[in-house]
Amino acid sequence: MILLLREINRASRAGMPGRVSGGQMLAGNGTTPRTFLFLQGLSTSFFVRLADEIAARGHRVERINLSGGDRLFWPRFGAVDYRGRFAGWRSFVGSFMHGRGVTDIVLFGDCRPYHRVAVDIAHARGIAVHVFEEGYFRPEWITLERGGTNGHSRLPRGPEAYLAEASEISEADRTPLAVSGGIGQRVRWEILNQIATLLLAPLYPHYKRHRSHHPLREMCGWLKRLSKRPFERGYAKRLSRYLEAARPNYFLLPLQLETDYQIRRHSRFKSMAHVMQEVLESFARGAPPDSLLVIKRHPLDNGLANFRQQARRIARRLKLGDRVLVMDGGHLPPLLSKSAGVVVVNSTSGISALHHNRPVAVLGRAIFNLAGLTYQGNLDGFWREGTPPDPDLYRAFRKVVLTRAQVNGSFFTPKGLDLALAGALERMEIAPTLEVLAQAYPGSSDAPVLASPDSAVLIN
Repeated sequence: MILLLREINRASRAGMPGRVSGGQMLAGNGTTPRTFLFLQGLSTSFFVRLADEIAARGHRVERINLSGGDRLFWPRFGAVDYRGRFAGWRSFVGSFMHGRGVTDIVLFGDCRPYHRVAVDIAHARGIAVHVFEEGYFRPEWITLERGGTNGHSRLPRGPEAYLAEASEISEADRTPLAVSGGIGQRVRWEILNQIATLLLAPLYPHYKRHRSHHPLREMCGWLKRLSKRPFERGYAKRLSRYLEAARPNYFLLPLQLETDYQIRRHSRFKSMAHVMQEVLESFARGAPPDSLLVIKRHPLDNGLANFRQQARRIARRLKLGDRVLVMDGGHLPPLLSKSAGVVVVNSTSGISALHHNRPVAVLGRAIFNLAGLTYQGNLDGFWREGTPPDPDLYRAFRKVVLTRAQVNGSFFTPKGLDLALAGALERMEIAPTLEVLAQAYPGSSDAPVLASPDSAVLIN
């Protein structure tokens, strides 16, 4: 455990030679200091660095840890451990917000069970909710939205609204500074999170994980996948060269993580096997007979499911022969750019495909599923009738989303962390109107019943 603490202490200072410039921006303009409550984030030093900068600007920072991984990635004093059952979380977090005078909540992903409860309470009381997520435009951007992301986003819902709003946005240079995704660092930090969650489980006996599998099972899946990595990389390179040289007519299906709440909350699918079955059945009915379907595994998939075996089984049943190929690896942009079309549930790979002017079919709820951008008919017709996005609408969509919901940077590299931190602070300085907060939640008449004191422990 000491080694883990040393590692995250080092990681929390990665790329941090000094504080982000900006002085007292968040507390500036004569506004009253605010109280920021941090809940769960990714396995990264981003949240603790963001909290340090917010505190340096004269605001109060609070934190509730739900697991050992949370505690590991929060090397600051004054956090509270919630050790109660999930059934008591609503009462506890409501009491905490009231007692500490919380004005803002900061979290990663608004669909995790604990977060959904906290967000619902915050919305009812007029508390600002700052939701971070993976970038809609990757890898140079991260997402930061007020209120919610993806299916809960407050971005426009129609093409006309995007065109109208884009016309009001200045044509400032929105070329991002290049940053890498930091996949290696991300995997290492995620492993640290899982180990800490296991080792410190006795401190959080009732923690309800947002993932579907036990950490030990996930780590076994990762070990199995890593053992096959040399073979899979070689196969992906050969397949990519074949697709580049022979130029067959192929469609691309990028898989998502089965634990992804975009699948669990914003689609009707229960698993990637369910997605593959529906897409392959449609492909068998409607795709040109000389076309291929290339299925690409998600780079962060835990390796527990054998998608190649599942796809082959479905393909045999549908008599598709060798028209269905599964790859684990390969560079996504060239695969997208050469494809005849891309099918997604609601993955941001769909936005990347639009960027490469490819026809896209969306099977779930997604901010980019707009008439003029994506195919709006039945999937059976997409294979022959899909058309590229309207370029003017795509430019308007990109301009609005970058302006309202994206911050240049990443969560996992020193340069990316510095950029993301500076951009997030600039975005979060726009404070909620304190008079509105006072009216929405005066703090006396509707204060929730206090949770049991046994549910929480202050970390001194």
